[in-house]
Amino acid sequence: MIPVPEMRRRFLALFSAAVNDVLRFEYKLNGSLPSDYRQLVAGQKLCGRAFTVKGGPDLVTEGELETRAKMLEDLGEDDVVVWDCTGDTVTAQWGEVMTMASLKRGCRGAIVNGVRDVDRVIPQGFPLYHRYTCSTGMLGRFRLYHWQKPVLIGEVTVGPGDWILGDMDGVVAIPAAIAEQVLLSSEAILSKEQSIKDLVESGLKPTEVVARGGYF
Repeated sequence: MIPVPEMRRRFLALFSAAVNDVLRFEYKLNGSLPSDYRQLVAGQKLCGRAFTVKGGPDLVTEGELETRAKMLEDLGEDDVVVWDCTGDTVTAQWGEVMTMASLKRGCRGAIVNGVRDVDRVIPQGFPLYHRYTCSTGMLGRFRLYHWQKPVLIGEVTVGPGDWILGDMDGVVAIPAAIAEQVLLSSEAILSKEQSIKDLVESGLKPTEVVARGGYF
């Protein structure tokens, strides 16, 4: 079994398109999270094991702050928080202090619907994928329901411990049970693509590149 820090280092050396191709063609799986998630800071890659959170619009405030604190305390080293926000388009689930607390736990990033305190989050170097920014906090508008249970993000079911890789092309989720095999196959694609680029660089016609096992 490959240790988690090494898995993370090696996934970060890849790109999401290669991993996506392995999931699609070798495992017939869709691992692509919705395309409207975008990087808060362009070029900031995201990788780690999924720490799943479920919440939604809710007016109840009793115990909400305590629940949020308990969730943060359960975060672990090399986790990536993946929020199923039940379609919320109004509130920010993430901000400056959440970022500070998560970094203290060794968390590697988050995927949420809404972000606020953007000017104070960015300097912390915490990778975030989001759908929108807004100033409305969660209290009295959005509530955490539970965490570390499977969640549905777009068409993809993400379970606790699944691997998450995000780059400028988007975010892909890799089921934990096949993560090592997907890593090895993706690394093989990276090596093959270098040989294909060498063929193109040599001046071969595209049809000749394909005839030699290449692709575009």
